[in-house]
Amino acid sequence: MSLQYIKDAQGNNTGVFIPIDEWQLLTEKYIGLQQIELEGIDIPDWHKQILDERLKDYYQNPENNADFNSTLNEIKAKYVL
Repeated sequence: MSLQYIKDAQGNNTGVFIPIDEWQLLTEKYIGLQQIELEGIDIPDWHKQILDERLKDYYQNPENNADFNSTLNEIKAKYVL
């Protein structure tokens, strides 16, 4: 497993980063991890309302939406990346 340790300014370990592929394998092997992951998600109602409004606008006005690749290409062209 290729873990990456997160350190504070003093060099103390404060966290660990697990690559997503390895996390998915762990959650498949240890079913309890998947449940803990889902229980840890607590999205406030005001945030859900904003998401619902944005999704509604997205579906009602598809001409106002740009796909990711087009937007990325515009940014690269603008900033010569």
